[in-house]
Amino acid sequence: MAVIEDGFRTGGHTEFPDPRDTMRALPRFTQYPLTVFTGKPLPEQKPLSWWTPGFHLATAVLSMAAGVVIGCIGLELSGAGLLLLLPGWAVTLHGMRNLRMMVYHQCSHRNMYRRRRLDTAIGRATSSLLVIQNFARYSREHVSDHHAAHHMTLRDPTVQAFLVSLGLRPGMTRRQMWRRVLGKLFSPWFHLNFAVSRARSFWHGSAAGEKVTSLTLYTVAGAATVATGTWQTLLVVWFVPLIPLFQVSNTLRLCVKHTFPARGIEVRRGKEYFGSLTNAIFIGAPAPTPGLPFVRRTGAWLSWTARMLFVHAPSRYLVLTGDTVVHDFHHRYPSTPEWAHYLFARQADADAGSPGWPPYTQVWGLVPAINHVFDSLSVADPEEFDVARLREVSKRELFAAFDD
Repeated sequence: MAVIEDGFRTGGHTEFPDPRDTMRALPRFTQYPLTVFTGKPLPEQKPLSWWTPGFHLATAVLSMAAGVVIGCIGLELSGAGLLLLLPGWAVTLHGMRNLRMMVYHQCSHRNMYRRRRLDTAIGRATSSLLVIQNFARYSREHVSDHHAAHHMTLRDPTVQAFLVSLGLRPGMTRRQMWRRVLGKLFSPWFHLNFAVSRARSFWHGSAAGEKVTSLTLYTVAGAATVATGTWQTLLVVWFVPLIPLFQVSNTLRLCVKHTFPARGIEVRRGKEYFGSLTNAIFIGAPAPTPGLPFVRRTGAWLSWTARMLFVHAPSRYLVLTGDTVVHDFHHRYPSTPEWAHYLFARQADADAGSPGWPPYTQVWGLVPAINHVFDSLSVADPEEFDVARLREVSKRELFAAFDD
């Protein structure tokens, strides 16, 4: 299994131990939390029995509700209490992204509860609440253009988002790509365009029920808060995570989804090829080496803890939520009923030798994962990924390229 740690591909060399395995030094009761945190189980760990479709849906909804409550308390307290807005936004955003990236995604594959009407109802309710691309169109384009033969071609919405929404091109350096992406993340104009594109992609072709649900929900919420003089609370507590924070998370997640195919590959089909375009993105850093002198060991553990809390935890909680850390497993088995305990299902498949597929690959850390994707685009074929050819191969409106 290839491992990329801090941008370095080890190719499985034994002198670079698996970061998750180094965490065995921590107490036993921390091992399952570390598995959820990192995205990588230990081989002997068993699936969590309560990880079901209903569990993932309920926790996403409850997370949004809890975040709203925390934010409202912070506004009510004012003064130093306003600091509660930060965890409130984080918890709300976490629920929104889990609802979008896991629940909505599985519904699009008719794989949430594997009951067409129920999955469709949940999908439409989600698009109405989050104001994202309407469910029917997302399902159609995601399955036909992102999966199967058009994966990581100009017809793929992921590729279009790179070329159109982010303005990234083959031949650009990693530094140039980072500057462009960070510039957009801090650009009000980018966020305004993004928000408008979300509204348009939701409204264009959505079912009547989706439109009615969304209009009713936001009209009632707006009218109620205006009547009670709490409209500022609605804007701050709900719309801040829904629009700018959601879009920052969306953009960073987009930048790690898939690598671009290398130039000159003649065979663009089969499991070997498609399996090479997606890797897991595990979160965390190797634990300190045992046997260090006391002072150095203490410093190493303090540094490791700070890095896990302030660098890796936000990446996992706010960007790589839910099953996005093991998106490679989804692309190998998009309709598996095992999706609800995704971490353990991927690990079991990897332990079995990923029969029929190439070995799994992985990257440790959000920034190295983005670097890995940027590097693949940098050396990709500029003719194959020429944005001027989009109209020739895709009828998709360019505003829809903002959706992930």
